[in-house]
Amino acid sequence: MTAKLLKDKVILVTGAGRGVGREIALCAARAGAKVVVNDLGASLTGEGRDASPAQEVVDLVRAEGGEGVVNGDSVATAEGAQGVVDAAISNFGRIDGAIHSAGILRDVIFHRMTPEDFEAVLRVHLFGAFNVSHACAPHFRAQESGAFVHMTSTSGLIGSFGQANYAAAKMGIVGLSRAISLDMAKFKVRSNCIAPHAFSRMIEAIPGKSPEEQAREMEKRRTRTRADQIAPLAAFLCSDAAAGITGQIFGARGNEVYLYNQPRPIRTMHRDDGWTVESLAERLPNAWASAFTPAERTKDVIGWDPI
Repeated sequence: MTAKLLKDKVILVTGAGRGVGREIALCAARAGAKVVVNDLGASLTGEGRDASPAQEVVDLVRAEGGEGVVNGDSVATAEGAQGVVDAAISNFGRIDGAIHSAGILRDVIFHRMTPEDFEAVLRVHLFGAFNVSHACAPHFRAQESGAFVHMTSTSGLIGSFGQANYAAAKMGIVGLSRAISLDMAKFKVRSNCIAPHAFSRMIEAIPGKSPEEQAREMEKRRTRTRADQIAPLAAFLCSDAAAGITGQIFGARGNEVYLYNQPRPIRTMHRDDGWTVESLAERLPNAWASAFTPAERTKDVIGWDPI
């Protein structure tokens, strides 16, 4: 990249020790940003700690002539998220963008999902998005600039088996991001979402496929949907070149970038004397049957091979 679109900006990236977050942190640094590499180094299900993945990313950033610092706070708590933002301020004097990529999985079919499984995933993904954004908000408001990029997922936008907790968290992030974009627009603060498709450990545990199907899918994703292909979109959305873009949901897969629509009414019915249970039963199923969203999964909607 010849034009350093993030020159002099300070960008924090959560979950930046591995996968998509790692590639985003590296891409942002190569675009000129000073990066806060936040990662606990936890397992896929959220247990344990290991500082080495985040340190490896910072070492690579510095080896390439960039600036970066490690932070190991948990964004699942307000105190942890404040620690991430404080790391940016204490090391670099400001904060310009926050990219929330941290996540865990506890996939299980719904009737077997425990409340603990549900809450743990929401705390990292959805509460993490709120906590980080809330900690950044006073700084963004004071300087009248700033960008949030939140990772959502087609698991919520479209559908997936065995991921009720993950889907709920990711759809919650969409609503949160949209609300932030409206509430903070007057301070020139932007908030957008990305639904990424990329091979990483986060997709290796997706249920509902045979070992053979899983192996074929993994090989395709490994070679044609890489984490580094997601990173430029996230970095771009933190740059001044994206100053007019907020409240949107983007997708990135392989060499494709796309824009999702958002819910709007598509059919209406009116009755002068109002509706009863019986009149709805008589009219609604046949009137709207062709407009109902079918029970599809991501592969049914995005069925073409990655380009």
